[in-house]
Amino acid sequence: MPTGGSSYAHGMTDYLTEAAVLAPRITDLRHRLHRWPELGNDLPRTQAAVLAALEGLDLEVTRGVASTSVTAVLRGRAGSDAAASGRPVVLLRGDMDGLPIHEQTGLPFASERDGHMHGCGHDVHTATLVGAAHLLHAHRDELPGDVVFMFQPGEEVLTGARAMLAEGVLEAAGRKVDRAFGLHVLSSVLPSGRWATRPGTLMAGADTLYLDIVGTGGHGSTPSLANDPVPVMAEVILAVQTMVAKKFPASDPVVVNVGVANAGGAANVIPERCHLEMSVRSFSPGAREKVERLLVALVEGVCAAHGCRAEVEYRQGVGPTVNDPDAAAFVARVVGGLVGERYADMPDPLAGSEDFSAVLEQVPGAFVFYSGVPAGRDLADTTYNHSATAWFDDAVIGEAMAVYAALAHEALLELATG
Repeated sequence: MPTGGSSYAHGMTDYLTEAAVLAPRITDLRHRLHRWPELGNDLPRTQAAVLAALEGLDLEVTRGVASTSVTAVLRGRAGSDAAASGRPVVLLRGDMDGLPIHEQTGLPFASERDGHMHGCGHDVHTATLVGAAHLLHAHRDELPGDVVFMFQPGEEVLTGARAMLAEGVLEAAGRKVDRAFGLHVLSSVLPSGRWATRPGTLMAGADTLYLDIVGTGGHGSTPSLANDPVPVMAEVILAVQTMVAKKFPASDPVVVNVGVANAGGAANVIPERCHLEMSVRSFSPGAREKVERLLVALVEGVCAAHGCRAEVEYRQGVGPTVNDPDAAAFVARVVGGLVGERYADMPDPLAGSEDFSAVLEQVPGAFVFYSGVPAGRDLADTTYNHSATAWFDDAVIGEAMAVYAALAHEALLELATG
């Protein structure tokens, strides 16, 4: 396990040392989860593994209704009575679902399910959050507040966080959470051993536009007797890129990618309709609102100019992941105290998206990245999360557990002392 700094603000327990002792057990859990990934919001085997791994701990555990989520509350024993109002509450989140990918890592614990893979490291997140629960439970007499462990399905489909919010995860301890923290491992981007976050926007919001361009079909030999939607589709694609470049500043960008463009089925047939699907990424609430308004008006206008009908559905996914500035500074102090110079602020947000954004819209907190790249590996030889060859090294497990535990413990102490 990597080593770093040995102290932080309150000189608390050395979670790094304790995590190193626990790491083999948590690594075994990670391997078992990795061998059997499940998708979406229905993760019965993963849920059962989490519940089994938490057995024996003095936790208040509830299962989700709309999904196979697990919420566990650890009551700290320091200070006032656990039921008293005003005691601080901190939430730690780990997501649990996999991806519809056929794994090609060659790992000895590779997925045993064809077309299913933990290609985004959620097996690491789940296992290390279990580890953090064990670490914090051992020190519950020192905690002046409570910790909510949020084991979340459905992150990859961007619905799991909202489902848990609707079922009251933020109030699971009997009062609303004061701070929330999430960790995410990366298989590329960050060199081995590095940790990073930033104040403000950390990740983009993600929405999707679905468009059918409806014209009039006909014979390929007589386009004048039809109204061909194919060149209209081409014009829409080009117009979208021009709009992005001209209507949004580089300081608050949007990214629109046409991922699906379908038309026709035979060379001598003018199709009646074309179908487009676009992913829309934005980095601020203002840009998100603006791009939806302009994009819908643009595609409708281009289609109307050519006498075609635009059937548009703009589906909102998640907003940008925005770290509270004070919480991000807190992370820098605590994580920097644990790992030393291996922590650094990120200069720019990532264009990926994350449904932990829904939690951070309601509670001050921060989302934090760390590297799962094996020591000594060149970043040029790595593949990014969601790749069939994405690799997350077991060596990060102990440190990730320690960071989870330290963030919760230190946050409770700071909140309790004002």
